[in-house]
Amino acid sequence: MEWSDDAIVLSSRAHGETGAILELLTRDHGRHAGLVRGGASRRVKPSLQPGNGVHVQWRARLEEHLGSFTCELARARAGELMDSRDALAGLNAFTAVTSAAMPEREAHATVYAGGEILLDAMMADDAAHWLPLYVRWEAGLLEALGFGLDLSECAATGTRDGLTYVSPRTGRAVSRDAAGVYASRLFRLPGFLQGNDSEEAHGDEVAAGLALTGHFLLERVLKPHGKGLPPARLRLDAIVLRESE
Repeated sequence: MEWSDDAIVLSSRAHGETGAILELLTRDHGRHAGLVRGGASRRVKPSLQPGNGVHVQWRARLEEHLGSFTCELARARAGELMDSRDALAGLNAFTAVTSAAMPEREAHATVYAGGEILLDAMMADDAAHWLPLYVRWEAGLLEALGFGLDLSECAATGTRDGLTYVSPRTGRAVSRDAAGVYASRLFRLPGFLQGNDSEEAHGDEVAAGLALTGHFLLERVLKPHGKGLPPARLRLDAIVLRESE
């Protein structure tokens, strides 16, 4: 068995004296692991840092085997991302959520493409720009996994106007008028998730977006498999909440 693909490095861990087990988000083969011979060497290790883009070739005798990767660095991001506290927090959340939520070897090209855009935006070190993109990426991940939010119209009235909340049970939008006395039980729907890019997303809107996507990732994707939100994702929440106060 053999294939080649473009990928984002999620993690790398030592294996034996000189090798490394590499976990990737690939464009056409989903989340995929493999052995990199010599991956712990001084020459190869810098290319295998989380966030870097690589072109890989995978080989194995049988499809179900771990197999081995040969990697060529295509987009060096790790160094710049690790120089910024906020960007590093975003990178860690991205890699941790991808590893926890995405099924192994199940292709989702849109999740990969969104990840490329998100990580490139993080390199600009402008959290006000990339944090809303991160929330959108999580919403896209939910959509790809079959648990997309329905933000097109009010679940109660069918109106497309005044959508300000989301039901924690159904994931459907709710208008301000329909919410009434139940508003405190609903998630706030930030404007940037409705395609409203006319105004910059403030910290409180980003916090609301993270709370929304985090809830559905936990309840619909992670809990059924006995998992919780990764600590790296919770740290990103804490940073955004602290800076929005």
